[in-house]
Amino acid sequence: QAQLVESGGGSVQPGGSLTLSCATPGTYINGGWMGWFRQIPGKEREGIGTIHGGSARTYYTDSFKGRFTVYEDNTKSTVFLRMNSLKPEDSGMYYCAARTGLIRSLTADDYPQWGQGTQVTVST
Repeated sequence: QAQLVESGGGSVQPGGSLTLSCATPGTYINGGWMGWFRQIPGKEREGIGTIHGGSARTYYTDSFKGRFTVYEDNTKSTVFLRMNSLKPEDSGMYYCAARTGLIRSLTADDYPQWGQGTQVTVST
């Protein structure tokens, strides 16, 4: 499957905000799912949030609720990850991913299509 295209990573000071974007595949608008994941060196890739292409409903891992928001544009061609009040421990590689299916998932293994990842660094 084609690799998804992400953008928006970079360096930010603690307390700052950053928005990542990801172009959606054709399956998304037909009821697929887009997910955002983070990987910190030495740790497994963890799910942040997912959004459904049909309903635009979002679901989050508890530890990311409140500071991180997943949303789509009005054409469903792009999904975003808005990150607020960033902390140094939020530094890592961020990935978007796509999957089809009826059941939501924040498990990396359930997603067959991935972006290349974008680095986020939070430091003074």
